[in-house]
Amino acid sequence: MSFAENLATVQGRIAVACERARRDPAEVTLVAVSKNHPAESVAAAVALGVTLFGENRVQEAKAKIPASPAKARWHFIGHLQSNKSRDAAALFEMIESVDSLALAAELQKQAEKQAKTLKILVEVNVAGESSKFGWNPAQLLAELAALNAHSRLELHGLMTVAPYATDPEKVRPVFRKLRELRDRCADALGAPLPVLSMGMSGDLEVAIEEGATIVRVGTALFGPRPRLVREDAAD
Repeated sequence: MSFAENLATVQGRIAVACERARRDPAEVTLVAVSKNHPAESVAAAVALGVTLFGENRVQEAKAKIPASPAKARWHFIGHLQSNKSRDAAALFEMIESVDSLALAAELQKQAEKQAKTLKILVEVNVAGESSKFGWNPAQLLAELAALNAHSRLELHGLMTVAPYATDPEKVRPVFRKLRELRDRCADALGAPLPVLSMGMSGDLEVAIEEGATIVRVGTALFGPRPRLVREDAAD
């Protein structure tokens, strides 16, 4: 199938899930996960109206972003090493995968140097998988005030990578727990945290039903790609 056909299918799935959950489809943002796909694929997607893309490797993004259409916007969705923070702060409008206070402090420093404000999401390892990055929920609640104290970082919400499951219903509790944790964090801060980034090609419907405002979709849009890197933040 072509990208246009895939896009129509994904948009249809989002619309049906929103209807089932009695939500407005406009509440759900599609991030097209373009990792391992060339700038030409990004350009083709932009031509069809897709403007928000997700990358999980800074080195790949450094080459791809300048070669892509200017109207493309970029989120970083992978595990970010502190030594790549300078480039990440310069390249991306949002870092969805802030997974420690140490990384937040480094991003604060780089944003300060670049005289910019950086949007972030907190990555939470809801299922407690040893192979995944992110805060555990109790630790996040304990460290939330310290995280929010970084003046150059705008905390917009939470992100998670659910365990792989052939039956999406099995990961519904993970998405529900992230939403509940987001509500607790918002109460603790006394400020809204509107963004929940959760759900990928195989489970986006369940994620939307549980409150996702961002779904990160790669395979269902671009088709299969070489498994060159660890699948930390996208399908």
